[in-house]
Amino acid sequence: MQLTERHHQYWRKNLRLTAVLLAIWFVVTYVVGFFARELDFTFFGWPFSFWVASQGALVVYCVIIWYYARTMNRLDQEHGVAEEEE
Repeated sequence: MQLTERHHQYWRKNLRLTAVLLAIWFVVTYVVGFFARELDFTFFGWPFSFWVASQGALVVYCVIIWYYARTMNRLDQEHGVAEEEE
């Protein structure tokens, strides 16, 4: 199968989106968690750094998944590769 310019454009957009979301994931997982240790105050009986690392990261991960699914559905429809709904 010969890939057309439309296929290349689709994959470039897909890879760019994936790279950006992975960079956000990396920053939230490692950078924010590392610097959160300096937040020395109590939040609901636990250190605030605990809440940033555990609860805040989960919220960001859910937002990343939602955004990826929504954007890829739009990209699939734009390029004519969307799955048909029954």
